[in-house]
Amino acid sequence: MPALLSPSIPATVAAATSRPAMLRRAPLVQAVLALAATLSAQHAAHAQEPAPAPAATLQEVRVQDATDGSGYQGAQRQTAATRTDTPLIETPQAVRVVPRQLIEDLGATRLADTVDFVSGVTRMNDFGGTWDNYAIRGFSNTEGGSLLNGFASGRGYGPQRDAATIERVEFLKGPAAALYGSSEPGGTLNVVTKKPQFTAARTAGLQIGTLGMRRATLDLTGPLTQNLAYRLNVAAEDGASRTGLVDNRKYVVAPAFAWTLGADTVLQYEAEIIRIRTPLDRGIVQVNGNALALPADRFLQEPDRGNLHVNGDTHQLTLDHDLGGGWRTRVGGTYRETDLYGNAVDFGTGQIGLLGADGRTLSRTDSWRTLPSRDVSVQAELEGKFSTGSLRHTVLAGLESWRLYMGQDIRYSAQKYPIDIYNPTYGNVPRGPLVQGYLQDDRLRATGLFLQDQIDLTPRWKLMAGLRFDRFHEDFVNWMENARQNQQHSSATPRVGLSYMVTPDSSVYVSYGRSFRPNAGTDAAGNSFDPQKGKAWEAGAKWQSDDQRLNASVAVFDIRKTNVLTRDPNNGNFSVAAGEVRSRGLEADVAGRLDAHWRLTANAAFTDTEVLRDNNPALVGKRLLGIPRVSAGLFAIREDRLASGGRYGVGAGLVHVGERTGTATDTYRLPAYTTARLTGYWQIDPRTRLTLDIHNLFDKHYAAASWNAIAVIPGMGRQVVAGVQVRF
Repeated sequence: MPALLSPSIPATVAAATSRPAMLRRAPLVQAVLALAATLSAQHAAHAQEPAPAPAATLQEVRVQDATDGSGYQGAQRQTAATRTDTPLIETPQAVRVVPRQLIEDLGATRLADTVDFVSGVTRMNDFGGTWDNYAIRGFSNTEGGSLLNGFASGRGYGPQRDAATIERVEFLKGPAAALYGSSEPGGTLNVVTKKPQFTAARTAGLQIGTLGMRRATLDLTGPLTQNLAYRLNVAAEDGASRTGLVDNRKYVVAPAFAWTLGADTVLQYEAEIIRIRTPLDRGIVQVNGNALALPADRFLQEPDRGNLHVNGDTHQLTLDHDLGGGWRTRVGGTYRETDLYGNAVDFGTGQIGLLGADGRTLSRTDSWRTLPSRDVSVQAELEGKFSTGSLRHTVLAGLESWRLYMGQDIRYSAQKYPIDIYNPTYGNVPRGPLVQGYLQDDRLRATGLFLQDQIDLTPRWKLMAGLRFDRFHEDFVNWMENARQNQQHSSATPRVGLSYMVTPDSSVYVSYGRSFRPNAGTDAAGNSFDPQKGKAWEAGAKWQSDDQRLNASVAVFDIRKTNVLTRDPNNGNFSVAAGEVRSRGLEADVAGRLDAHWRLTANAAFTDTEVLRDNNPALVGKRLLGIPRVSAGLFAIREDRLASGGRYGVGAGLVHVGERTGTATDTYRLPAYTTARLTGYWQIDPRTRLTLDIHNLFDKHYAAASWNAIAVIPGMGRQVVAGVQVRF
């Protein structure tokens, strides 16, 4: 550890960075694994008996398999778009639901594997493969842009989400601040996890693939008593690596319980414990504007530095109660603690130079980082259905309050360590003293009140109006400079939408909404910045088949965001909230079952982004970082029965991503690319299923995203994965 800590740093702060709290909770994982064994034993006993009927009806989401005739249309009600059970066809907002069926058919192991098949969603820099980061309609969805069962899940430094626990993913396009508070105007995604079922089921899975991939999963659910059901998902993975020099490992344990406390009340508890060991993989580097000058498997860091530790513990508790007469209430809370720490030889940050004059020598530095976070949130809401004359109302009122702590301790070596990008040799970075680069604590808290009314004006006309008021406070401390900054802001974010039901299965709509997001830091005068503010217009059309097995949607949008931080023209060391950016475009999605044999999902988007105002002339007129103008995806699978009574399915998919800017000032471009995939399965009998997936079929060398002025994140090469699932 370095000796260059500021003498004013409290001893408790220095001690907290020396041993991450997550390390001291290892027994928790062991306890949950022991719970898995206990539940499995109890489950086996229940499997010999008829399942008892629950005392109350849970809003269960049952896992669909390839034999139930379902498609890719996803849930048609009960989405986070309105926090009510409004049918999507009546919702004046573009919503794309990725169901469990599509997740399984894609062979997805991460949330990131699903986003290519949703219009207007782009992969962004994932911090060396350690967290999830996407842009929706041109705006990154970090922090408040990610939800887990309706609770914020993107704040802090959490690990990438594993697909083993996911029932469906809801992509909510446009501003969501009227319901969820601080967020970007492009959209929000909500992950809905697998829920306990009162019907017993047990599934084990094993996957083995090229590039070093090994994965095992376990999914158990069923009744423990007449009124208590459980679910337990476990995943362990040795993940695929673009280079054979490093590896990564992941463990996920997710127990859940549901109690029916009478005929009208359900109490649910869910936990998710994630442990990831992965290198901080910055990728390759662009050379003279060529983002793909180096092969995808070139590793420019140090294999012997080991892996970062990325940990996440999430606990959620919710209570739903039906009050009768069309009224219900829901209260809940979540506690989320994350930690990212470890050593890495790094490049591409502001602490490090670029390529040398010879065009082949890359400057690197040794580093250590500790990034802890704690997030506590509570919610309470009341929903009622009633009529006033000829008008039918669905009213939702709620309260949300949250507190967040984030720490940052990053240290760098004073000495730089070169490497030849064309002929790298390793082992030349000795472990030595590190100099403090960042030492910060950030504490945030906010309280929001929201009200929404959905009005059936006539059987065809549907009006939605909502408003949320948030009060936000931040206390930021830079221990290196002994500086403390405080800011407080209030924001009111409305939204309004109108739908017209052309037929019971088709609609057109128009909507308007606003968003806000606080800016961190202060200006040259020491004053906090005004929050970023967004305004978005959207119009679209939706259609679904009579049996709701196939749906389609199209939307146009125009989004503007102001108060974006830009350089202070009078003091280049500070910023002012004076920038403005715009995103507008067209999106289309089709998903579902075409007939008894075919199911399909297709998407396309045209997204035109631009920096309208900035004090840096080099930015004005530029596109937003990493956003393609054109993107599209297609995946289809055909299945049929065998003479032996089993089933088989064969499918293929294409993903196209257009050219993107590699830096905000457009100093180099990430080339457009198209990748292909093949998939197949054989359902031998009701209990056994074999799968085969080939990702990136033609081994396309492409750039998935970029980081800073030099680092390029290459996409994974061709990977073949074979799997087996057994129900027992």
